[in-house]
Amino acid sequence: MNGRAMKVLVGLGNPGQKYEGNRHNIGFMAVDAIADRYGAPQWRKRFQGLAAEVDIDRARYLLLKPMTYMNESGRAVGEAIRFYKISPADVIVFHDEIDLEPGKLRVKFGGGHAGHNGLKSISAHIGNDYQRVRLGVGHPGHRDAVAHYVLHDFSRADRDWLAPLLDAAAKSVGHLVTGEDARFMNAVARVMRPAPAPQAAAKPPPKPAAPQPASEKPEKTAEKPLEPAMAEAALGGDRHETSLGAKLKAWFKRG
Repeated sequence: MNGRAMKVLVGLGNPGQKYEGNRHNIGFMAVDAIADRYGAPQWRKRFQGLAAEVDIDRARYLLLKPMTYMNESGRAVGEAIRFYKISPADVIVFHDEIDLEPGKLRVKFGGGHAGHNGLKSISAHIGNDYQRVRLGVGHPGHRDAVAHYVLHDFSRADRDWLAPLLDAAAKSVGHLVTGEDARFMNAVARVMRPAPAPQAAAKPPPKPAAPQPASEKPEKTAEKPLEPAMAEAALGGDRHETSLGAKLKAWFKRG
């Protein structure tokens, strides 16, 4: 990257195939979606992680996935911001959030880590004054089940919201990197909120059917084909299959 990096977009997760479909890795998935959408070149080993440069609205940004495991994410982030001589305020971290319902997204600046080990490590290395994009994965219901829950793959039922959420966040990230947090959140929320079904005009009551002879059986009515789900479009119904879309399909088949 030539010159000053305006922002570093960090996705949190654990490296390795064992973890790639875990709820805890939704941060990796988010930056993968951004890399896919904006045509980032191949990931390179840098800053104790994988890094890729990307142009968003004619400005250059760094995408970073720490390969230190979640508990040591701050080592990679600290090394990157020291190299580029940027402020912690120029760091945006995408991470899983159990205190938000699945498919919900919130942006927050500063504050504590709420027990998230990745955020805890980053705060230990660069302080608390960085931005977080909280990606809701839901809560298992009991605190003792949290570790197992986040280190488990997304379920098949999650496909209805996961791919659309990642796609919407990637499409709208231009608002986020320019400080328009509310526009970013609203753009994602519009995609995730189902549109109300149009009301059909009132139809006259059907005419009573003519009685059939006892020997005749009524014809079977052909079933109406199901419309493709919203997730299918995000996973591969577009012009081309993204690498993230292919991964999501593989994870859901595996589950």
